[in-house]
Amino acid sequence: MKSLTAIGLMSGTSMDAIDLAVIESNGNDEINFGPSGSVAYSMAERGLLESAMQKARLCEGPVPLTGVFAEAAGLVTQKHAYAVKAFLKEHGLSARDIDLLGFHGQTILHRPDEKYTCQIGDGRALARLTGIDVIGDFRSADMQAGGQGAPLTPLYHKALSTKLLGKENIAILNLGGVGNVTFINAKGILAFDTGPGNALLDDWMMTNTGRPLDAQGETARTGVVDDELLTVWMSHPYFDKGAPKSLDRQGFATLGLENLSLEDGAATLTAFTVNSILKAEGLLETTPTTWIICGGARHNDFMMDYLSRVLRGEVITAEAAGWPGDELEAQAFAWLAIRSRYGLPLTLPETTGCTQPIIGGVYYSS
Repeated sequence: MKSLTAIGLMSGTSMDAIDLAVIESNGNDEINFGPSGSVAYSMAERGLLESAMQKARLCEGPVPLTGVFAEAAGLVTQKHAYAVKAFLKEHGLSARDIDLLGFHGQTILHRPDEKYTCQIGDGRALARLTGIDVIGDFRSADMQAGGQGAPLTPLYHKALSTKLLGKENIAILNLGGVGNVTFINAKGILAFDTGPGNALLDDWMMTNTGRPLDAQGETARTGVVDDELLTVWMSHPYFDKGAPKSLDRQGFATLGLENLSLEDGAATLTAFTVNSILKAEGLLETTPTTWIICGGARHNDFMMDYLSRVLRGEVITAEAAGWPGDELEAQAFAWLAIRSRYGLPLTLPETTGCTQPIIGGVYYSS
């Protein structure tokens, strides 16, 4: 199969920006990195997405695409179209240079136990607005086949890892809004969501400081972990479930957090993320010799130091493995779009719990 050129589009559960990344690939381990970029959501836009997410939690059935949900979906579509056009202009590209857009959309609700997930954004409209064919709706086919619909990046992690010399027993840990891990060894692959990533800490910082993150972990570094509260949070039944498994951004209620100082709250939430990863390590058949950290949390020096202290393998960043850490998820959706176009599986029973390898994604012609 010949290589295709695709732009992956990722707007994660942190809801801070749209990441874009170009790759050329045949949908297997032939992968060449192209340019990448990011377009931030404004505070007002982020507020609309957060409002839609919070209201989606109250829906007992499927999310109706009316009212705030329709408004948010329109924003996601229009913002992605703007991001693609601005990106092409910045890099001297045209729509004719790109074969596919891999469009994840914006997750506002994920209920895998109910076989339901909701990513807003209109793939058909995006194809029309950009003049580029789109692959979207990556999760539905997997969930219809008994899968969790997440995580979706593990097969891309596996494809990248084939070029890592001397790294036969690795864990690739993505810490965005939600944490997820891909474990790869000689026996195969296993993947699942570990628990909270940055989302709870980011929300805490935004609520209390107006800043969307704990830069370098400096706030948490000066705080004291509330061990009693942490023990209560870690008793959540999710952590004892077998893998594969996945969860919603709002899957954990951090009751008692409101009684802590800014610093102690940040420290306790950071410890919650780290301890959930430590718990995930215990679910693996063998201990990874190397942990490769992707996602925004790798910029948090305090969290990286914490992970290095408690995990039994070496802890390195994506960049130390030769990967572009900020673009990895966007790249993954470009690669998944190519695989979908070629009729190759996007998920496996070992990555989502589906009954068989599943070809996912929906094609929208421009």
